[in-house]
Amino acid sequence: MMDKIQRDRKNLMSWALLFYLGSQVCCQQCGGPCQCQSSLPACPEGVPLILDGCQCCQVCARQQGEACSELYPCDGQRSLQCDYSASFPGEPGECVSQKELGCEHNGVSYHEGQVFQPSCALQCHCSGGGVTCVPRCSEDVLLPTPDCPHPRRVQQPGKCCKEWVCENMDNTVLQDAHIAGSDQTMPADSPYQTSPSSNCIDQSSEWSACSHTCGPGISTRVSNQNLACRLEMQMRLCMIRPCQPVLHRNPQWSRRKCQPSYRSANPVRLFHQGCYSTRFYRPRYCGSCKDNRCCTPYHTGTALVTFRCPGGRLLKHAVMTINSCICHYNCPYSSGRAYRETPFWG
Repeated sequence: MMDKIQRDRKNLMSWALLFYLGSQVCCQQCGGPCQCQSSLPACPEGVPLILDGCQCCQVCARQQGEACSELYPCDGQRSLQCDYSASFPGEPGECVSQKELGCEHNGVSYHEGQVFQPSCALQCHCSGGGVTCVPRCSEDVLLPTPDCPHPRRVQQPGKCCKEWVCENMDNTVLQDAHIAGSDQTMPADSPYQTSPSSNCIDQSSEWSACSHTCGPGISTRVSNQNLACRLEMQMRLCMIRPCQPVLHRNPQWSRRKCQPSYRSANPVRLFHQGCYSTRFYRPRYCGSCKDNRCCTPYHTGTALVTFRCPGGRLLKHAVMTINSCICHYNCPYSSGRAYRETPFWG
């Protein structure tokens, strides 16, 4: 009983000494000028003086069972190390023998400083009585694209990490050579803006594919690009092609199997729920192929279009603009039939 009281008293004095010395030395930051006491600290008999964790001032080496920290290291000559396994973050640890310091993971013991792999996808490190693990496999995300609309992560035979694959992919794709440039006739102002004085960091997902392969549809995304800088579901109107398109063949595509895109021959108004655009536009549509390939948007933009509604009310809507299309064999099912009687452009 007396031994336990003396040990607790020793630990309490050790913590008090650590707090006192910390007020003298801990206030300095490593890398700055040294601010050491004018006289060397008086250490108990047999306790050596060592440099602190900043390699700046001399302190008494912490002994077995005493409180320790990165600034006040343990006595390395006695093979002592600071154990933080029973400490809360930011609190001192306790000096223990290297033989006592170790880790256990899934029933297996590891010695201090050992790096091990419990599986091929995980790498762990035993340090300070605790285990820290990091994944060895990439955690990237592959979003659907026109040429890979259904990506899947699969376990390949003989490989540790899962890999992204695209089902039924065909390497032969025909990209539209007419990427919109100086002939872009849709407005370019962004419909989603943040406050000029805001430090809002853009967090936006990719726009989804248009909900219909012909006729009017919608495209959505999740974004914080708004005045409140809060994540919200955003929507834009879209139309990949009219359901009864009239292709205007460009001479340079006459000998090819596909016409990836084409522009409306005449300026048209945009219509939405009884409202019409105040301006005329010549939108670009995705074309078609003769070999069972389908053409979908490859590069798109978003424009803010003003609509005039019954009664003279003005309404602004975000509208998808097609800059270029790509042709491939991953053809989605047509879902534009229900919209044949409600034209979006006209």
